[in-house]
Amino acid sequence: MQVSKASTYAGFECTKIENDTLALWVTTTVGPRIIGLQLTAGNNLFAELPDATIECPGVGEYQLRGGHRLWHAPEEPGRTYLPDDDPLQVAESAGSIKFTQPVEPQTGVEKSIVINLPDQQAQVMVEHHLKNCGSQTVELAAWAITQLKPGGVAVLPQVQDPVDEHGLLPNRQIALWPYTDAGSQYLIWGDRFIFIQSRMEAGALKIGYPNPSGWIGYLQEKTLFIKKAAFLPDRSYYDFRSSSECYCNPFFLELETLGPRTRLEPGESLSHLETWHIYDQVDIRFSEASVIDLIEKLGL
Repeated sequence: MQVSKASTYAGFECTKIENDTLALWVTTTVGPRIIGLQLTAGNNLFAELPDATIECPGVGEYQLRGGHRLWHAPEEPGRTYLPDDDPLQVAESAGSIKFTQPVEPQTGVEKSIVINLPDQQAQVMVEHHLKNCGSQTVELAAWAITQLKPGGVAVLPQVQDPVDEHGLLPNRQIALWPYTDAGSQYLIWGDRFIFIQSRMEAGALKIGYPNPSGWIGYLQEKTLFIKKAAFLPDRSYYDFRSSSECYCNPFFLELETLGPRTRLEPGESLSHLETWHIYDQVDIRFSEASVIDLIEKLGL
């Protein structure tokens, strides 16, 4: 892993992290955002949204910016959309680099991400940390969100195995947001997978679900982005127990993972690990049979 602390990407001051296969750019004066991710000689896989904002009531505007970010659930405008416009602390240690945001005065929460990029692999390990630096107990969950360029297709694996010996009890649970049209032409309901086509011209949709498979993916052109995160079935989750979520609008598609709902006492912290895998020259048809063949080859 090579680190360049003075780099500029998409108009932001960044730290560049790279190996022989991948390069990432992480903002250092705002965020944190992993604002860029690309294969060697490739294009940025992430959406770039320099003008996209969300209003935080009574505080100001949250700048989306694009790329990968860390929020904490549940979503509530006054606490979720707090601006992150201040410089970060950047600390490098053996094999990893940590980016820490100033403590949110409204919540007492400190956000940080730790990135490890193994040599010669198209793989990234992103560890998300939330620390309660306030004086009151906080209940929340880590919420890791990756904004990808539109034009591709998201792949969301679904449970197949029965939960009882007779196969009579329900084995799947889906969360739908109020703005989601369940009959949307961009939302393809399969038995083994749900596909979301990121080609919307208006509106938005979002779905979530408990995901014991532990991975979700996005194929754009011939590059497949996979993110993995553990689902802990004995723990409580927000959003109808969703550990994986996907949001789509005309400008980007988000792959999201959530950690379990957690009560943090003052001074306590939690971590949520995502592992990213990037595969190049993936050429498949979007049928369940072809995707099953692909995931078997990739060992997913």
